[in-house]
Amino acid sequence: MKRRDFITLLGGAAAWPLAASAQQPERPRRIGVLMNRAADNPEGQDRLAAFHQGLQELGWNVGRNVRIDIRWTEDNADRSAKYAAELLALAPDIILASGTIAVTGLQHLSRTLPIVFASVADPVGAGIVDSLAHPGGNATGFMIYEYNLSAKHLELLKEIAPRVTRVAIIRNAANPAGMAAFGALQNAAQSLGVQASPINVRDADEFERSVEAFGRAPNGGLVVTQSANFYRDLIIAAAARHKLPAVYALRYDAIGGGLISYGPEIVDHFRQAAAYIDRILKGEKLGNLPVQAPTKYELVINLKTAKALGLTVPDSLLARADEVIE
Repeated sequence: MKRRDFITLLGGAAAWPLAASAQQPERPRRIGVLMNRAADNPEGQDRLAAFHQGLQELGWNVGRNVRIDIRWTEDNADRSAKYAAELLALAPDIILASGTIAVTGLQHLSRTLPIVFASVADPVGAGIVDSLAHPGGNATGFMIYEYNLSAKHLELLKEIAPRVTRVAIIRNAANPAGMAAFGALQNAAQSLGVQASPINVRDADEFERSVEAFGRAPNGGLVVTQSANFYRDLIIAAAARHKLPAVYALRYDAIGGGLISYGPEIVDHFRQAAAYIDRILKGEKLGNLPVQAPTKYELVINLKTAKALGLTVPDSLLARADEVIE
């Protein structure tokens, strides 16, 4: 669905046709949505559009049998806590939460309200669920990746930039996923003979100084964890200025100018989240719905960025790419 079409669709949401197979509930159900992007972020809009489309296909029609309240947190812990409280005050039947910070913020306030999450890393390690097969508690959903993917990111960085011997791990230290990802990357770095050190993304000036200092020594590269994804433009610009090859977690990163990305196709998780919410609203127990891991990963290479960095991408790597940006 094109973003322009999605905006139009929301504007005329009350006129969406009711699927013949859906039963009209006694009262409109209320869904809260806590998104970890800015309201004008294209990536966030694509995810939200997929969620709405999934609901519509299942017979849920905004203005008729469902109401949706949306808050955008920009992956900020304080803003997430504030908007989580706002959503709970609206007494929703269920909440869709995007990102680890959003889910943990909601669970801090309620351990009974059903939560379906998407784009969460290691929900067991973050204490969100008891196990993937048997979530327990009040949350289930779709995880973005397992931390053993960290080794893959380092392997890709070494493959596209073999001279790299020092790696800065870019993370959001306020996000539990950022801390855990660094631990996994440290272990992977040792096995590959690479020295790993963290760089936190909190303040643009501080981040620029950290990257500049790291870039003074030779043979450096970056691994940008998913927890730092909100700062994509800042990170991509810094990597270009200091001629640092970098591997990213999501397709949008490479499209936006990053060198290479490897990660799951996330938008469909939001469509699938609509199916989980549909089942819970129709009476299925949340605990019967296991946390699902990604089944498809995308490798995207930006040849324009590679050329600017003076890198020649191996043919073997190009052959494995799902998308190559000329």
